[in-house]
Amino acid sequence: MATVVRAALVQATWTGDTESMIAKHEEHAREAARQGAKVIGFQEVFNAPYFCQVQDPEHYRWAEPVPDGPTVRRMQALARETGMVIVVPVFEIEGAGFYYNTAAVIDADGSYLGKYRKHHIPQVKGFWEKYYFRPGNAGWPVFDTAVGKVGVYICYDRHFPEGWRQLGLGGAQLVYNPSATHRGLSSYLWQLEQPAAAVANEYFVAAINRVGIEEYGDNDFYGTSYFVDPRGQFVGDVASDKEEELVVRDLDFDMIETVRQQWAFYRDRRPDAYEGLVQP
Repeated sequence: MATVVRAALVQATWTGDTESMIAKHEEHAREAARQGAKVIGFQEVFNAPYFCQVQDPEHYRWAEPVPDGPTVRRMQALARETGMVIVVPVFEIEGAGFYYNTAAVIDADGSYLGKYRKHHIPQVKGFWEKYYFRPGNAGWPVFDTAVGKVGVYICYDRHFPEGWRQLGLGGAQLVYNPSATHRGLSSYLWQLEQPAAAVANEYFVAAINRVGIEEYGDNDFYGTSYFVDPRGQFVGDVASDKEEELVVRDLDFDMIETVRQQWAFYRDRRPDAYEGLVQP
């Protein structure tokens, strides 16, 4: 397995319909593959608008099964075509009344490896997610992929350090954080929290944000997606705050072991002293 992994992410504007949105991401993935990328991740509920700006039952129509829905199957074909690992965030329906904010992880040969379900669900103006989603109940999986060990943490999750740590304890080398966050709410945290999580847990993070204003509200999604290394440093430039962008970067996974030896945060953990952290 290569120690330097060429990784990609996409921050995209909403096209107005699912078919064109998926097609656009397929083209971004093909371009990433042409540039040599071996893993790519998309933004939160990538094949839909960010409908959680409103509370309306019509938006349950965006939900589909995982992995047996049309989008994940199409992404499996794309993974086989491009030879890339793909992180696919969608609105999942498990059964009548059981809905989740989910990301499927597909290996480079098109095989479905599993899913992550968002644990922390916001319910504030412009982010009415409890109306649609149950809290995740599938744990903190780390997927053994063709490029290494990949985890997922979705949007609002990033404010909670516990999941970042669980992914690190599970061996994650790269964590994708697909998001939908807008100017004025917590934008100053965007370039603070994920680098801090990368440092605290000593792995790479891919922070993905939507970009633009969409039809169901006035949230101004500000992009500025990026990769950050285990020292908390951006890998290359941060993406545009206004334009759609494909970001491709080389990640040196050898840095993970180097940093863990130098900083030794995992050695110096005190789980025996943390009992109070999980008390309600």
